[in-house]
Amino acid sequence: MNDTQRFDESHDVIVIGGGSSGSALAGRLSEDAGTQVQVLEAGADVTSWLGTVPTGAVVMVPSKLHNYAFETVPQPGLNGRRGYVPRGKMLGGSSGINAMVYIRGQREDYDHWAALGNPGWGWSDVLPFFVKSEGNDTFGAPLHGQGGPLKVSQLRTDNPLQDAWLAAGREAGHAINADFNGEVQEGVGIYQVTQDRGERCSAARAYLRPHLGRPNLRVTTQAQVQRVLFDGRRAVGVEVKVGGVTRRLQARREVVLAAGAIQSPQLLMLSGVGDAAQLQAHGIPVLHHLPGVGANLQDHPDFVFGMASDSPHSFGVSLRGGLAFWRAIRRYRAERRGMLTSNFAEGGAFLRTSSEVERPDVQLHFVVAAVEDHARKLRWGQGLSCHVCLLRPQSRGSVTLASADVNAAPRIDPAFFQHPDDLAQMVAGFKLTRALLQQPSLRAHWSRELWSTETTSDAEVEALLRRRTDTIYHPVGTCRMGGDEGAVVDAQLRVHGLQGLRVVDCSIMPTLISGNTNAPAMMIGEKAAQMMRAA
Repeated sequence: MNDTQRFDESHDVIVIGGGSSGSALAGRLSEDAGTQVQVLEAGADVTSWLGTVPTGAVVMVPSKLHNYAFETVPQPGLNGRRGYVPRGKMLGGSSGINAMVYIRGQREDYDHWAALGNPGWGWSDVLPFFVKSEGNDTFGAPLHGQGGPLKVSQLRTDNPLQDAWLAAGREAGHAINADFNGEVQEGVGIYQVTQDRGERCSAARAYLRPHLGRPNLRVTTQAQVQRVLFDGRRAVGVEVKVGGVTRRLQARREVVLAAGAIQSPQLLMLSGVGDAAQLQAHGIPVLHHLPGVGANLQDHPDFVFGMASDSPHSFGVSLRGGLAFWRAIRRYRAERRGMLTSNFAEGGAFLRTSSEVERPDVQLHFVVAAVEDHARKLRWGQGLSCHVCLLRPQSRGSVTLASADVNAAPRIDPAFFQHPDDLAQMVAGFKLTRALLQQPSLRAHWSRELWSTETTSDAEVEALLRRRTDTIYHPVGTCRMGGDEGAVVDAQLRVHGLQGLRVVDCSIMPTLISGNTNAPAMMIGEKAAQMMRAA
């Protein structure tokens, strides 16, 4: 593989995946004119209204439009049901289809990473990269940035249901928190979102599109990487299919996997890096036995309350809702305000399920629409919803190969409720959330619970949770960072036992952070860019 004639073209760094981490990494690396960066993204660059109007996500999340729409294997903890795992298939990745909630997690999450043997990943180490990334329209130094490429803003929906949510929080005895990324995370508040003047600010919009004119940055979409190429134990390039033609691209310095917690381990395994016995079972030649690849999958188990509502400020399938939607289109065109700027999950909360818990262990998303089965089931009428998810589950799952075919979805097993403590904590979170929803200011806006009415005992709540819990789209951990035998990458994100290969995305997280994972994904890209420049 040393003979450059065997390659179709050559670059310094090849980034596999133009999602949240890959966009941030590539955009920053390309600031050095002496570094040639090639980004390979399997999806398209979605610049239509689907990619810019915030509510466009409601079309993509439940469907296969710019979405891998994976499923889990049957989950014993969920009565054998398969979970749903949407992943953005576009430039910007899942930041192009997510709810745009800007959350970093808790200081303790990152200090825990450092304590696990990952120097340079404590809170004081990562905060500067969050600040560097952020262009916040409200909050500034020292905890926020206002000049960064990722635009973070207050919601522009002007929805009075936000006031009802805050009032209910006060009535339930919770603190009101104007900034979940401030000194403390705990409390009830309204989320800030990754939007730029009412339009979605995906990682592609923040980090890639403004720099496509740089001669040292090349972004190739609809490019399906088949495998990483090695010379001995050094990654030297990739095999990629573009327009039906398979090509070999050389990486003179490094290959970076930034395909996310599901597909980065899949590509490693397809390239011969992983548990030897698993690879051999699929007929894949073993380049490097690394059993941690695909292990340690973590995700936030999530339950959704649904409530029928007559509120004109909620979304729904109804005649009145249709008329409101047409009015909202006119307002959006004129002002970039109103319903179409909604991320649906407008209100939030980080709460402790008991006074014995030192920091918030559940997160709520108050949604101004009735959402059932990831919006794949539609009901007539208006509605509201409220998600409650467990922030630090103890269950550990895996991503493994279903086939040696790169186009076949991998086997995704989040192992929900495998650890008994997770279910007990979710029962407590369910009760806490219901108590908040029953407060007078919020109760005035809904008439009945849609599928959780017959639950009074803990056993009934447990049964309901097993029937309806699923992911809230935060998979991490499958290429875990650490220095032990089960780790996949070191603290510099270099793959153990190999050269010229890094993983830069949420798969490197040793443990799940306490909140939405999109902002941390971009922080990882920012930090990796600095580490790679220093190297």
